[in-house]
Order: sequence, then C-alpha cells, then structure tokens
Amino acid sequence: MEQESGNRVAVAGSTGGVAVRVRQVIGEAGCSQREFARRIVMDPSKLSRSLGGSRRFTVAELARIADEGGVDAAWLLGSAPAPSGTGGTGGTGAGVPVARGAARSGGKPEGGRPLQIVRETVRLIAEHGFHSVRVADIAEACATSTAAIHYHFPGRAELLEAAVRWCMDEDTARRAARTAEAADAAGELRQLIELQTPRTAQQRRQWLVWLDLWAEAARSTAIGRLHVEYYRQWRTTVADVIRRGIAQGVFRDVDPEFSAVHLTALIDGLAAQVLAASEPGGEEDRSASGTHGMDAEEMRTALLAHVEARLAVTGE
Repeated sequence: MEQESGNRVAVAGSTGGVAVRVRQVIGEAGCSQREFARRIVMDPSKLSRSLGGSRRFTVAELARIADEGGVDAAWLLGSAPAPSGTGGTGGTGAGVPVARGAARSGGKPEGGRPLQIVRETVRLIAEHGFHSVRVADIAEACATSTAAIHYHFPGRAELLEAAVRWCMDEDTARRAARTAEAADAAGELRQLIELQTPRTAQQRRQWLVWLDLWAEAARSTAIGRLHVEYYRQWRTTVADVIRRGIAQGVFRDVDPEFSAVHLTALIDGLAAQVLAASEPGGEEDRSASGTHGMDAEEMRTALLAHVEARLAVTGE
C-alpha cells in the first residue's frame, strides 16, 4: 500500500544517499534484489523504483531493511556516521555498520522481526479473521510490543498487504519445488492440484487467508491489485503447464488460457466448500445431523476427474 507523503523518507533534501546505502546492504546480504524484497516483505517493483530514485522509501520499509541487514536505521537515513571499527554484515569489510540493537542480538527471531510479524499475522488471520486480529494480539504472539509492530508495519492495511504478499511468495516457491519433481506436464498438474487441496494445516491456513483476501479485494485498491497479480500468475502457471502437456502429447489440443481459467475457478469453488465443511481446528465436520460437506479427498478426486475428462488424452 502506498503511504502518504508524510511517511516518505527524505534526508537533507536527497534520497540518493539512502538508495546507495540500501544497495550496499543488499550487496552484503549476498542475494538477488528480488529475494531481498521477499525477505523484507516488499513489492519488488517498489524496491526497484526506490533504488532507481523514482520513489522514496517509507520509514517502515527502511526499518525492515535495517532489521534484515542488521544495520543501524539511522545510518541508512544518513543521520549517523558508520561506527568506527565496524566491518560489513557479510564479512567483506565493505563498511556497512552493524546495528547496536536487537538486530544483531542472539535473540533475533528466525528470518528477522518483520518476517516473524508477518508469519504470526498469517496464523492469527487464519484462526480468527483479519478484522478480529488486533495489533496487540500480534505483539503478544511475537513476544514484543505494539510499538515494535508499528515500527515495521504502521497500519493494519499494510500488515494485511504484507501477509498476503508473503503467502503469495510462499505459494510460488512451493509450486516451483513440487512441479520440478514431475516427469511430464500431467504430473506437474497433479502436483499443483495436491498443493491446492486444503488437507494439511498449512494449506488450510493459506486458504483461510485467501478467503479474507477475496473479501478485502472488493474494498481495498492495494489488496485488489495483489489479488489481480496473484491470479494472473496462478492462471499463467496452469496455462503454461497445459501448453507443455499439449506439446508432449499428454493433453488434448485445447485452449490453454480458457482451460486454466476453468480449472482454477473449480479449485477455488471446491476449496471454499471444503473449508465451509470443516471445524475451526481443521477436521471435517461429521455432525450427528448426518449432513456431510465436501472433504479434501473428495475435492482432489473431483479435480483429477475434471482433468481426465477435459484434458487427458484418451486411448482409441
């Protein structure tokens, strides 16, 4: 979510020095710019524009950069000199000052404070819904203060955006890892279906966050943009798999884009039914009334049957 101009950072009338120091931190991190953006839960395009000078970093973004890089935020802002005698965070001696505070302490949360906040936010949203989660709840889950939460994510809207982006990144990484194991496109599509079936606790949490995303997307421009971006990527992934399957001769000569829209919509609808039939703890509801909603295994069976009927090449 774009912040108001009052939350943008301008030091001594120039943002060039800030961008230079951020680039130095990214270099010391030893990862790509996109990966660094993922670690600080920031839109990669925003990071690129800020580094290029067409957009100013927000205070919260610089706080997350400082936390991930283990540097003094004041140094990033240019309001403090590099402490004498300090080396680089990556051991290269490049002169990036190590933070004196919690960022370098042995008690730093795994992945850094911003990612801890986002992970706990995702868990709490899945359990209670976004609008039932207070900043105080997140602070308690992270064993920190509400001030620390606001330091990294000033408002609830930015927290939701960060939580959704983190889920998107995690989902993309899992898809890439699972599909790499498949022998052909048909196997890739089966792996994608397995990943999207809300069977495990992690899969259920992610789907519950998506349900909140759908509701917020209708009200929030920023979340709506994330919604569009995620589904564009997701449908493109499925369409590319179908296109490969056609070339390999395991799928029929269908329209890949239309087939991807059809399959992803079916996945969404069936997953919503599975979640609606589940108890808060994640187990399917087998109430005494005898009513029985769809469960995860039935969803998987229905999706595989759809692929077999609409896509798979059948023998003569």
